[in-house]
Amino acid sequence: MSPPVLYLFGSAAPPVQQFPDMVRSARAAGFEVCVGLTPTAARWLDGAMPLLEELTGHPVRSEYKQPTEPDVWPKADVVVFAPITFNSVNLWALGLTNHFVIGVVAEAIGKGIPTVAMPCVNSAYVQHPQFERSVETLRGSGVSMLYGPGGFEPNEPGKGRPEGYPWHVALAEAARVVGAAP
Repeated sequence: MSPPVLYLFGSAAPPVQQFPDMVRSARAAGFEVCVGLTPTAARWLDGAMPLLEELTGHPVRSEYKQPTEPDVWPKADVVVFAPITFNSVNLWALGLTNHFVIGVVAEAIGKGIPTVAMPCVNSAYVQHPQFERSVETLRGSGVSMLYGPGGFEPNEPGKGRPEGYPWHVALAEAARVVGAAP
């Protein structure tokens, strides 16, 4: 029996720089991992791309493939989108799929692929009325949104704590939804 496939997606928030460690943790938990990034997150992790590809055995993706190109990843059993920024949460909830990872998670809802999302936003961003609407839209679509008590809780602007980002919560939720032991 092959391990469950986890698509690990990230937006450009400081915890994305911990992706190599998160990939190691996911693999240790029994997942096969494929990494997808927003374009800005891909620029942030440019120097880590060879390591991420070595750790996963798959190319890191941040752009849509050409229609004639074959799929290079196995089918996902679960998607974890963490960290997901204010912008990406809103794009996804509104169905604006100009970024590869947003397109995949939007389609995952329709395909019934379990999807876990954990924002990384500050307390100023969450005051914007669209953010709460977007969170509720995604939750109402079946997305496990790890936001608030027990998940990610916003920090004050400029007071980020990337080292305290609760990766373990996202990984445990991914394991739970696929029935794997974390």
